[in-house]
Amino acid sequence: MMTRPLQNCAALALLGLFSACQSGFHPAVESGSAGYDAIAVPADQSLPTRYALRRGDVVSVEVFQEPELTQTRITIDNGGNLNLPLIGEIQAAGVSAADLGRTIQQAYGRRYLRDPQVTVVVNESQPYTYSVEGQVALPGVYAHAEGMTLLGAIAQARSPTQVARLDQIVVFRTVEGQRIGGVFDLQAIREGSLPDPVIMPGDVIVVGYSQLRGTYRDILQAAPLIGVFRPF
Repeated sequence: MMTRPLQNCAALALLGLFSACQSGFHPAVESGSAGYDAIAVPADQSLPTRYALRRGDVVSVEVFQEPELTQTRITIDNGGNLNLPLIGEIQAAGVSAADLGRTIQQAYGRRYLRDPQVTVVVNESQPYTYSVEGQVALPGVYAHAEGMTLLGAIAQARSPTQVARLDQIVVFRTVEGQRIGGVFDLQAIREGSLPDPVIMPGDVIVVGYSQLRGTYRDILQAAPLIGVFRPF
């Protein structure tokens, strides 16, 4: 039977081995001040100034003096389209209500109506969201609020787990079809030594995993099975 000192040494040797094997974090995103620059946005512009229609939005389409063509309540489908009388599918997601109205107006004017007047009004809009993944207590998609910052966003996910790598918090953002991102140190932000970056709708926050902490936790949990620290 292995004595307690030998068991302790064995556990420390395992931890040393895992520590030596732990690889660094080399994301294809910016870190330090470059990370802040990559996703920089003024706090008063944390929500888009021009609302773009999205899947699931409910709109009304009024065609002046054409009650048979007017739709008082119609939902943008999962493909981002509206299906309208006579003209069929019209791409709606990604454009403003005013732009959609002009597109519908042109479609009716080409074949069916002379000088149509079309008004599109948003009746119900889907909430802005962001997502939190990785080492947090409750990963998922959350409603975005104006002025949301990284600390508040992670708090919504019930904070990082015990094995989270607090200096490897990655924020991904898509801007004009390009995916950008930055790496942030949550502990330094908590202490006030680094600024708390603004989170935008659609951002994806990934909280990194500390391999050494995770290994240490796993060893402690498995101690009764492998005999580490077992009294003799």
